[in-house]
Amino acid sequence: MPKNLLSRVRSRALTRHHKIAMAGVAALGAAALGFSAVPGEASTTTAEAAPKAAVAYSSEKINSQQIKGVEASVADQLTATLKAQQAAKQKAEAAKKAAAVKKAAAAKAAAEAAKKKAEQQRKAKEAASRAAARAKLKQAAAKKAAVKKAAAKKSYPNNLDGWIRESLDIMKKRGIPGSYNGIYRNIMRESSGNPNAINNWDINAINGIPSKGLLQVIPPTFKAYHVPGTSWNIYDPVANITAACNYAADRYGSMDNVNSAY
Repeated sequence: MPKNLLSRVRSRALTRHHKIAMAGVAALGAAALGFSAVPGEASTTTAEAAPKAAVAYSSEKINSQQIKGVEASVADQLTATLKAQQAAKQKAEAAKKAAAVKKAAAAKAAAEAAKKKAEQQRKAKEAASRAAARAKLKQAAAKKAAVKKAAAKKSYPNNLDGWIRESLDIMKKRGIPGSYNGIYRNIMRESSGNPNAINNWDINAINGIPSKGLLQVIPPTFKAYHVPGTSWNIYDPVANITAACNYAADRYGSMDNVNSAY
């Protein structure tokens, strides 16, 4: 038993208790040899050896107690070492597990962030695509409307007949009364159909505001009765006719009721 114990702990530094235990074991071994060397019939030798046997017994008892103490100490040390190793192992495993959990959480967060970013980019791309599609449709619709409007726009010949007809269409939209014959009759009396005609001899001319255009309208009257959508040029045939008819409707009820200078 002592030999096995010493072989188990020989790698550790020997304490004072260890040394005492080893000395006790050595003394016990020496006493055992002494007993075996003395003959059984030698009474004198046996008598002399009796006290030594008692000493050996006492020493053996002490050494046994010391050995037990050493065993207990070594066992405690081994237990403490195992516990420390176990605690260190558990701590290392816990740290490793925590690191793995943290790494997994970081990877998950990164994956979620990447997924969110990809989703945002996808939505932005779809929104841009929809906006481009809407802009294209809007442009096509505007172009179609312009073509339709241009096709629907009525064209008029650039002569007295065309001017009167265009004026009548504008007057109709604005609720201004008048007929083709009434307009034509007054134009022929006032300007003979010359859009650039000007009166430089009547009272208006003397006052510095001569009558101008197809229906000989003075500038203040043209300005006051100008119809939106027509030119502001008093010599423009359509603008002149429409403004004059607007004035005649306000003053006489209609250009058809005008038969002289007005």
